[in-house]
Amino acid sequence: MSKMLKVIIIGFAVYVAAAALVLHFYQADPENMSWQERETFNLKQIGRLDLGADKGDVIRLLGSPDISEAKATDNGEVLILFYRTHHVKSDGITTRDECTPLLFKDDKLIAWGADAYSEYQSF
Repeated sequence: MSKMLKVIIIGFAVYVAAAALVLHFYQADPENMSWQERETFNLKQIGRLDLGADKGDVIRLLGSPDISEAKATDNGEVLILFYRTHHVKSDGITTRDECTPLLFKDDKLIAWGADAYSEYQSF
């Protein structure tokens, strides 16, 4: 094998190893993302959530919510965390219509999405 081919193979191996390490150890931090990156990140992560997920785990995954609200009902307290997932208007303000609501009851995820939020409003 020629010396040049060995150098190329070793260089490629080092590149693959470095890329694998970055992909394995890199933790996305929503707080340091641009709003476009955060929308994409939130949308992907919300799609992976399971009903019954703990509120603390969701906040650790997605970061602080863009908007939040709570309501006491006869059946307990309901907390809604809004995470920006789609751009509507370039006005520098994040509004509910640009977010996906996540509904928690007793610190457990019970529903998410616009339809779930509409039902919650009628409680």
